[in-house]
Amino acid sequence: MRIHREGKNILLVAFVFLLGTHLILTKRCAIMHRNYALFTAISTLFYGWLMYFFRDPHRVIFQQAACVLAPADGKIVAIQKVYENEYLQDNRIQVSVFMSPFNVHVNRNPISGIVKFFKYHSGKYLVAWHPKSSVNNERTTIVVEHAQGVQVLFRQIAGFLARRIKFYLQEGEQVYQGSEFGFIKFGSRVDVFLPLNVKLKVSLGEKVKGGISVLAEL
Repeated sequence: MRIHREGKNILLVAFVFLLGTHLILTKRCAIMHRNYALFTAISTLFYGWLMYFFRDPHRVIFQQAACVLAPADGKIVAIQKVYENEYLQDNRIQVSVFMSPFNVHVNRNPISGIVKFFKYHSGKYLVAWHPKSSVNNERTTIVVEHAQGVQVLFRQIAGFLARRIKFYLQEGEQVYQGSEFGFIKFGSRVDVFLPLNVKLKVSLGEKVKGGISVLAEL
C-alpha cells in the first residue's frame, strides 16, 4: 500500500512513540499482563488506522474536457444554488463532498486550466457539515479557468478533526484535471461552485471518487 507524503512523518513519530511506550511498559514489573495486551491491541489498531488514512491508492484517471470531476472521495452532502461572494460575485450551483476519516483524503483538480485565484483563510474548526463551516473554518479558495473560459471555484474546508490543510498550487499555474492539488488531514469537505447551466451528474447522498466520478457536464 502506497503511503501519501503527508503521512510519512506522522507515521514515523507515531511509531517511535508507541515503540518507546511499549519498551517502558515491558520493563515495569507491576504492569498486569491483561493491561499490557490491551495496550498492544489498541496501539496496533491505531497505527493500522493511521496507515489506512494516509493511503494513496493508484488511480487511472481519464481526463474529460467537457466534465467536472469530483475533487475528493466522499459523500455528496449538499447541492444548492448559492451566491458566491468571495471571487465570482455570481450565482452558482454548490456541490459539497464530505470526507470522513475513512475516505482517501487526496484532493484532485476537478478541471484542467489556469489558476486565476488562490487564497488561504485561517479560521475555526466547526464540523465539516455545519452550514457556516464554508465561511468560518480554516479553508482555501481556488479558481481555475477552463480553456473555454469557464471558471470553476473550489474550496478546501477543514472540519472538526482536520487541523491542517495542505495545498500545492499557486496563481498563474497550469493544472491538469485529476492531478493532486492538496490534502486535508482527518475529516473535511471540498465545495465546488459550478455555473448554473451545467448538467449535474450526481445526487444528494451519492458516494464519489476523486478524479474519477463526474460531478457535472459543462
